[in-house]
Amino acid sequence: MTADPAILLDVSRLISRLGAGPATGIDRVEAEWLAHMQTRPHLLLCRTGGGQLLLPPAAGAAILDWIAGRGLEALPAPGLMDRLRGRRDLRARAGAALRRMALARTGRDGHGLVRHLRRHLPGPVADGVYVNVGHANLRPVLWQNLRGLRRVVLIHDTIPLDHPEFTRAGQSERFRARFRAAVGQADLILTISGAARADILRWRATLGLPIRAPVEAVALATRLSPEGAAVPDIATDRPFFVTLGTIEPRKNHAVLLDAWQELGRRLPAARMPRLYIIGRRGWENREVFARLDALPQDGLVREFAGLDDGQVAWLLARSHGLLMPSRAEGFGLPLTEAAGRGIPVLSTPLASAREVMGDYARWLSPDDPRAWAGAVALLAGAVPLRLQSLAVRDWDTYFAEINEVLRAKLQLGMSVSKS
Repeated sequence: MTADPAILLDVSRLISRLGAGPATGIDRVEAEWLAHMQTRPHLLLCRTGGGQLLLPPAAGAAILDWIAGRGLEALPAPGLMDRLRGRRDLRARAGAALRRMALARTGRDGHGLVRHLRRHLPGPVADGVYVNVGHANLRPVLWQNLRGLRRVVLIHDTIPLDHPEFTRAGQSERFRARFRAAVGQADLILTISGAARADILRWRATLGLPIRAPVEAVALATRLSPEGAAVPDIATDRPFFVTLGTIEPRKNHAVLLDAWQELGRRLPAARMPRLYIIGRRGWENREVFARLDALPQDGLVREFAGLDDGQVAWLLARSHGLLMPSRAEGFGLPLTEAAGRGIPVLSTPLASAREVMGDYARWLSPDDPRAWAGAVALLAGAVPLRLQSLAVRDWDTYFAEINEVLRAKLQLGMSVSKS
């Protein structure tokens, strides 16, 4: 069997997110790719500070430790420029550690990077594959300077283009520039669902970008974390429901708050279920934040930020259901995290959600709090319902399919996965 081609995996997003709170879906996917790389020939690329770092495989093992909270005490002090700018957080300390590990450094645009790759990348550069799965470091000049490798990008969704109203100020324009850079120069474009693939093709045509690379959908895997420690100071004396995700406009927490108000009009106090909102506060959501701040501290609706995966699994296992009223998603990992455990799911009927869930979920309008209240009341009126668990793919299966796609679309005569 021919040897694996060497991968140059971009981990810029993971480093930028260190210390920034619970991992998002994109963070989790990039971390899974990094963990998978530990079994095969690879190097890492990371934009940090004023330039690009070419990193050895040992850096990946360290990054995975830092994500898990291990080895943080051994990180060095931030570099001089970070200290002068008042940056002393985990990201700055990790950047200092990575600069010490770097095989080579270049400017932000990566001039001379291929020359360093010829020296350090296992095998010929022409047989190497640059992979970017994090929506970060998609700089047009950098991508031009990576010519010589096959360039692969994973685009999770086009939400910043489709729904600029749900993004931070300026994010839609930045994403458009990144999208142009990646789609215009990639040799292969991966995505996470058929719905996302259709969106990418539509925007490629709308922006008049060249049709130079195939666009392939490979559905994400789901890691069902084991239950961890009980969440302290949480009441489980009555039915409760969980919603997972950053508290941002597209996640549509407002409809759930409206639904709980409606439930308060329908049900006696003793029969009212609880709602646990799991996720950090995001952006552009002042009205929802104000409503949450006005709630009693130990009331029926509570926020929990910073729970680890084991604690979330503990809550899901005892809940009466997962609520996902999002207005836009590329995939929606909380859906499969609940359905893979047989937990009932109430969700908006997004194309990506229907593709992932089939008939498993109950579909509700994102604009109908009365319908959400009715569905919640029905589930809360009995013992926790458990369904036949949805079959969710594991990461070995995901990477096996990625392997086949890379081999076929890049015409690689070699494997990208050991599995």
